[in-house]
Amino acid sequence: MPNIKTLAKEAGVSVASASRAMSNPQRVSEVTRLKVLDAAKRIGYTPNRMGAGLRTSKSGNILVIVPDACDTFNFGVVKAMEHAASENGYSVLLGDTQGLRERELAYGDMARAKQADALAVFSSRLPYDDVNEAQLANLPPMVNSCEKIPNCDVPYISIDNELAAYEATKHLIDLGHKHIAAITGHIDAPSTGDRINGYKRALIEHGIEPDSDLIEIGHYNLASGEEHASKLLVKKNRPTAIFCFSDEIAIGCIHLLLKLGYSVPNDMSVIGIDDISFAHYLNPPLTTIAQPVSAIGEKCIEVLINQLKGETSEQSEYILPHKLIIRNSTAPPKQ
Repeated sequence: MPNIKTLAKEAGVSVASASRAMSNPQRVSEVTRLKVLDAAKRIGYTPNRMGAGLRTSKSGNILVIVPDACDTFNFGVVKAMEHAASENGYSVLLGDTQGLRERELAYGDMARAKQADALAVFSSRLPYDDVNEAQLANLPPMVNSCEKIPNCDVPYISIDNELAAYEATKHLIDLGHKHIAAITGHIDAPSTGDRINGYKRALIEHGIEPDSDLIEIGHYNLASGEEHASKLLVKKNRPTAIFCFSDEIAIGCIHLLLKLGYSVPNDMSVIGIDDISFAHYLNPPLTTIAQPVSAIGEKCIEVLINQLKGETSEQSEYILPHKLIIRNSTAPPKQ
């Protein structure tokens, strides 16, 4: 196996520069970093993380904790994180909790045991029990993707969920819909609460009284869309449009509608949030609110890297722009 001296010779730099380029890339110029990375690819050099960790008390790992790694949106963010981490000399470890608290705590303990230098979490709670604000400084560097942790200054990267839901609902109202249902994500998720608020605000501002019977509390997955769409179809005040709080919910919803012989959007308009890759290829293509998936993942790593460098910031929220993407799943209601 090629060692650091072989790498330095191949890249035409000193051993110290080659070492810094692989372990602390922020300490070398971009030119040097790229020369070393190119040389590493040519000769098949792989850093000895274990040996480096023993010398520096650093693992070179960033642990990403997600409730569902198979969720298409989560996967997109994690993929962007992995790329950005690699560009900064770090590897990503993925912890899928399956929504179980004991798994969250176990992954949190991995970082405390120095198996990871930093944490990125997709949850509205810390992966630690009984931690107060004063004790946060003793925890590994941490960032929160998409779900804000209440009463906590852990940096948070997301979109404006209330505004996104407002704009999705307003799109349906502008088309002429007055009976607009919502299939939400998990009720304990802060993003769900924000989206419910935006949905209701759009209705109220346009003279439509929100109907609690048209709000189905679901989960951010395909099965939830199918399950709750079937419930909405038998409502006395049946909707003409359904606002789904994620694209996966919307896909499950449309699947059920088409299976039962309904036309989308002629019989029912459907809109989602995320703009996952499948949204464009769905039949009909899905109208949705696009989240900047790659930018969210990249920003998470940027914030973590800055923390690992010892840099401090008073900014705890990073709200990235979203965009309404109009496709063929929404149309005016039947007269």
